[in-house]
Amino acid sequence: IETESKQRNINPLLVISLIRQESRFEANITSVAGAMGLMQMLPSTAAWVGKSINFNDYKLDNPNDNIKLGTWFLAHSHRVYKDNSAFAIASYNAGQGNVGKWLKENEPIDLDEFVETIPFSETRNYVKQVLGNYWNYLRLYNPEVGQQLVDFFAQE
Repeated sequence: IETESKQRNINPLLVISLIRQESRFEANITSVAGAMGLMQMLPSTAAWVGKSINFNDYKLDNPNDNIKLGTWFLAHSHRVYKDNSAFAIASYNAGQGNVGKWLKENEPIDLDEFVETIPFSETRNYVKQVLGNYWNYLRLYNPEVGQQLVDFFAQE
């Protein structure tokens, strides 16, 4: 996770947060929609990513392959949405077409308002869960973030 995340300039804790939500760290899981592996890649998305990065001999139930494809796709979504993690995460779940449509219908929009007005309840809850996981992992594994939180609330 760390190697692929750093190679794609994504915080590994965000990737772990997404994996926790997608598969609960079960490498051999397949969703009812057909998404597979740790990062729950759809075969069609994996094929597109594989072609984009010239990585065609993969197995979605192989954790290393799945993470390689999934982190590239998450990084791609971050590039599309100018490094906005909430938009990228929503796109990972609901697709870029849907997120683009929602942003176009509601521009300009506050980030909290965007999340709360996502019309798909599954995606709205997914974004909240992944960002909540991310925040918790940041506090656990990055003591500076935890201290900033303490300092912030001490000022009030």
